[in-house]
Amino acid sequence: MDSVLRRSFLLLLLGLVLIPQLSCLPDSAAPQSTLEAVRERGRLVMITQNSGNTYYLDHERPMGFEYELARLFASHLGVDLEVITPSWSRMFEYLERGEGDFIAAGLTMTPSRQARVDFSIPYFTVTQRLVVHEGRTDIRKVGDLSGLTIHVRAGTSYHERLVELQSEGVDLDLVLVPDVPTEELIRQVADGEIDATVADSNIASLNRRYYPGIRIAFPVSVKQFLAWAVRKGDGSLLEAVNEFLAAIDSDGTLDRIRRRYFEGRDILGKVDLKAFHVKIETHLPRYEGMIREASSEHGFDWRLIAAMVYQESHFNPRARSHTGVRGLMQVTLDTAGEMGISDRLDPEQSVRAGVMYLSSLHGRFDDLVNERDRLLLTLASYNVGYGHVRDAQKIAEELGHDPTQWASMRKALPLLRNPEYYRRTKYGYARGTEPVRYVERILTYYDILRKTT
Repeated sequence: MDSVLRRSFLLLLLGLVLIPQLSCLPDSAAPQSTLEAVRERGRLVMITQNSGNTYYLDHERPMGFEYELARLFASHLGVDLEVITPSWSRMFEYLERGEGDFIAAGLTMTPSRQARVDFSIPYFTVTQRLVVHEGRTDIRKVGDLSGLTIHVRAGTSYHERLVELQSEGVDLDLVLVPDVPTEELIRQVADGEIDATVADSNIASLNRRYYPGIRIAFPVSVKQFLAWAVRKGDGSLLEAVNEFLAAIDSDGTLDRIRRRYFEGRDILGKVDLKAFHVKIETHLPRYEGMIREASSEHGFDWRLIAAMVYQESHFNPRARSHTGVRGLMQVTLDTAGEMGISDRLDPEQSVRAGVMYLSSLHGRFDDLVNERDRLLLTLASYNVGYGHVRDAQKIAEELGHDPTQWASMRKALPLLRNPEYYRRTKYGYARGTEPVRYVERILTYYDILRKTT
């Protein structure tokens, strides 16, 4: 027993000597903060939605208001940006499980969400607006909602607000839809498929460019704030986000990006045939020679290219879209470089680059036998991007349609706005209705030019 007691005493003494020394060593087991992990791996993971006001691919180039802010934030941290797009209903779950670092998806700060995540300082102020068809001029106040059927996505701030209105005695009919983007509901309103929806004012304004048949009616909420979300207690990342947002707000960067996406005139409004006839006489003659020359060089009917120029810029050589494309043919900076031109605002260079790029797209559809179908898919690619058109061809084939025919593609392209379809594609979400309208408008202008010139 003496030897056992002696060993126990020695072990106790050793412990008393070593414990104070060990307590002075760095705590290697201390949990790593998200910000430290981001910097260590060199990558920031953004959780967002594949939609027009957050993140999407335009001509295979990532764009979107939230994406641009997040890309600047990643650059500010000195790391790369990775984007993941779970369904709306699973974004918070992804954040909580650590599959992403923060949510940047146009989130409204609401009490129910604040109980689940920590929000950054606000970067946008919005109101919820009722969106109805342009013909519904009778709906002007909250009392007019009685008997109206309103479709919104389940789990959104719109859902919460409409339930509040119902509890206050407003006799509206609320229809909840799962994981359908707000802009798709706006499209359905414009096409008369549903009575109404609700959208944040910035989303409603953005989509009026693409769906001019809507009327943005009165607000159904007070002012609300959009913010980014991080995991509860993630103080270091939240501090970094707040510092970044405050900096780009003070130096004007935030406002410039906001205006580019949510303000300005969109050339894709209603087709004004009378204005087109006038511009055939007043504007086309200035550019007809260069259009004829470039068209002849690449084997296109000059009247088709003239119709395309009008659709792109209304014969305005200084035209600029909200996405930054410029000139008569709305050429991107990358395309200008690829086509070897230095000035997108120079009419001759713009036409030459646009027709050259159109020709290169046409060459990539050499698997299509019918020349008309090949040409129309080429025009659609000029508008929405080659990759999106190929995605839509695969969708058409899956649905049992001939992917080489424009008649099939008119049905398949709009499905790129539907999560059920675009989540299975390579290039993801696109406003697939727009290239269809783009092609149809060009064909209308082309038909007029063939009869009048």
